[in-house]
Amino acid sequence: MGNDRRTRRRKPRKKINHQMKGKLAGLFGAVLLALVCLLGRITYINATNGDKYKKQVLTQAQQKFENDVLPAKRGNIYDRNGNILATSNKVYNVILDCKTVNSDPDYVEPTIRALKEILGIDEEKVRSLLSDSRTSQSQYQILLKQLSMDKKKEFEAYTTVEEDSPLSDTEKKERGNVKGVWFEEDYLRSYPFKSLACDTIGFTLARDVADVGIESYYNSTLMGADGRQYGYFNSQSDVEQTIIEPVDGKNIVTTLDVGIQQIVEKYVNGFKKKMGAKNIGVVVQDPNTGEILAMDAGDRYDLNDPRDLSSLYSEEEIKAMNDEETVTALNAMWNNFCVTDAYEPGSVVKPIVMGSALEMGAISESDNFVCDGGQSFGAEGATTFIKCAVWPDAHGTEALSDVIANSCNDGMMQIAAKMGKDNFLKTQSVFNFGTRTGIDLPNEGSGVIHTSDTMGETELACSAFGQGYTLTMIQEINAMCSVINGGYYYQPHLVTKIKDSSGGIVKTISPTLMKQTISEKISADIRSYMAASVDHGTSRTSKVQGYSSGGKTGTAEKLPRGNGKYLVSFIGFAPVDDPALVIYVVVDEPKVDDQASSTYAQYIAQGILSEALPYLNVQPDEAEDGEVPTTELWELFKGISDSATGTGADGQKEAISDENVPSPPEDESEDSDTEDNNDMQSEGLTNEEAGLE
Repeated sequence: MGNDRRTRRRKPRKKINHQMKGKLAGLFGAVLLALVCLLGRITYINATNGDKYKKQVLTQAQQKFENDVLPAKRGNIYDRNGNILATSNKVYNVILDCKTVNSDPDYVEPTIRALKEILGIDEEKVRSLLSDSRTSQSQYQILLKQLSMDKKKEFEAYTTVEEDSPLSDTEKKERGNVKGVWFEEDYLRSYPFKSLACDTIGFTLARDVADVGIESYYNSTLMGADGRQYGYFNSQSDVEQTIIEPVDGKNIVTTLDVGIQQIVEKYVNGFKKKMGAKNIGVVVQDPNTGEILAMDAGDRYDLNDPRDLSSLYSEEEIKAMNDEETVTALNAMWNNFCVTDAYEPGSVVKPIVMGSALEMGAISESDNFVCDGGQSFGAEGATTFIKCAVWPDAHGTEALSDVIANSCNDGMMQIAAKMGKDNFLKTQSVFNFGTRTGIDLPNEGSGVIHTSDTMGETELACSAFGQGYTLTMIQEINAMCSVINGGYYYQPHLVTKIKDSSGGIVKTISPTLMKQTISEKISADIRSYMAASVDHGTSRTSKVQGYSSGGKTGTAEKLPRGNGKYLVSFIGFAPVDDPALVIYVVVDEPKVDDQASSTYAQYIAQGILSEALPYLNVQPDEAEDGEVPTTELWELFKGISDSATGTGADGQKEAISDENVPSPPEDESEDSDTEDNNDMQSEGLTNEEAGLE
C-alpha cells in the first residue's frame, strides 16, 4: 500500500537571501537620500530665493488679485483747538502691466490713447516701456505718482462700458481693449495752512521720512505700519488671498494756536515789508505750563513745496546755484532760528541774573548801586574799562528797579561782582544756559558759556548784561517764564496729546516741572521791576493800553566789536500779577543805519500783544470805566509811511560800541555727539527722555 501512496509535491518557497537584502537596503537608502537631498534643496531655495519665486507665482494673475503694499496713513497734526496742521490724503500711482498690454496687438493703441487723453501721460514714455526689451514683459512700471481720486475715477469710468451704453460698437471695443493699467494706493502729505508755522511743524521728504520740525521729532509716532495684500494658487488652481491690514499712524495734538501764530506772522511780515532784517524770531509761551503757543523763525516756505526757494531768491539766483549751493540755501531756509541758533542775548538776561542774586542772598531788595558810566578792571596801569550804555553820562544812584528800568550795565556789573564767578556759573546752570532744554524739536542748540577756567573778572562783568556767551531763544524765554511765574521751571514742549486713528487718547503729555529756580516772593519782585521798565524805562514802546505788562529790552553788539552790527530784542509778559503769556522777539541786524535800538523788537511785540491778549480773552486790568484806550502801533504797521525812520527815538539807549567786551568762548563740543542731544523720534518729553538727567 505504501507503494501505492502518491507523493505530494510542494511548491518551493522563495527565499530572500543576503544578496537580495543588500540590494533592497541600498535601494531604500538611495531613495531616502534623494528625498533628504530634495528637502534640503527646497529649504535652501526657499531661504535664498524664496521671495523671488514667490513674486513669480504671485504675478501670474496680476489682474485677478493684488500683491501690494497697503500703505498706512500718516497721523494728523492738530493745533490746540483742533485745526488740522498736517494731514495725509489718499492718492494713486498709475501702474502699467506691459506684459498684459503686449499680449494682444489690439490692446496697445487703445491703452496708449486712454493714458494720454485721460491721464495726460506722455505717449512716447508708454511706447518706450512697451517696446524696450528690458521692460516689455514687466508687470510693474510706474507711469505716474500721486494721481488724485477724481482722475482715477475718470479713467475707470472711461474703461467701464455698460451694456446700455450709447457708445458705438467701435468705441465700446476701443475702450474694452484698454488693458494692463491699474492703480496703487498711496498717501500725499498736505498742509492746509501752507507756510504757517513751517519751521515748527516741518514736512516729510517722503511718506515716512522727515528731518524738520514736529514731523521729524515724532516721526515714529506719526508713520504707522504698512499692511500687505498677496495671494497664490492652491492645488485646485484657485486664488488664495491674504490681507495684513495696515496700522495707521497716531495723531498728535500740539500746543500751537493757529490764531496766535497768524497774529505773530502778521506783524513779522509787516516789519519785514517796511524795514527788514537779517533774521527775525518770535516765540510766544504759556509761562505756567511751558507750552509753546506760537513760534516764527523768520524765513517761510510752503510746506506743500518745501524745495521752492522763490520766496527768498530770484529766478536768476536760483538758476545760478550749483547743487551744493542749493542744498545750503534749502538748509538755511528750513533752519529753526528759535531753537537752533545761539547768539549773545544782551540785556534780556538782566532780570534772570538779578533774580538769582536775590535768591542766593548776594544782594537785597533795599540795595542801591551807583552808576558812574562804567567799570574798570585789572591792575593799575593795565586796566580795562567797560562802558555803560549812557557813557560818558551816568545813571547815578539806582534802586534794583531802576537798574532794570534803565537797563544799566554798570549796576549789573556790580551785582555780578557780589555774586562771584562760581555763583554766577551756578545761576547759568540752574536756568539751563549751555544745556539743551529738551524741547520736542530736532536740532536744538545749546549755546556756549564760560567755565571757571575761562571766566575772569571782565568776562564775569560782561556776562551780567548778556555779552561774552551765547544762548538760544528757547533757553532765554523758558528761563524768563520761570523768573516771572513764581520760580517754576517747566520743560518747554509742543505736544499735549497722542491719539489713535479713531480718536482715542493713547497718551497725555502733562507739563513737566523740572525745578524751582527762585522763590515766589523774588519772582513777584522781578515782575515789578520789569513793569517799571514798561512804565518809564527802556521797554515803554511795548506798552499795550488797558493791560499791565512787564518787559526787558536787549541790545547786543555782534562780533567783531565796532562793526555797527547789533542783535536787538524784547521779552515781555502780561498782565503783571498773573502772566497769561510771555513773548520774546529777536531782530537780528535791522536794516537801518543805527541798529542799536531795541524799539524795533518792541514794535513787533506791541503789535502782537495788542491782538493776542484779547484773542486769549485776557481781561484788561487797567481799563477805566470799562473803556480800553486804543494802542497806537508803529506807524509803519498801519501803512502811514513808506519808509522807516530808524530813529528809535522813544526808547532809551542801552548799548554802546565797546571793543573791550570779550568774545564768547570757543565752542569745542560736537553737536551730534553731545549727551544731551534731543534729536529723537519719541512720544515723551520728560527730562530723562530728553537726555538731560
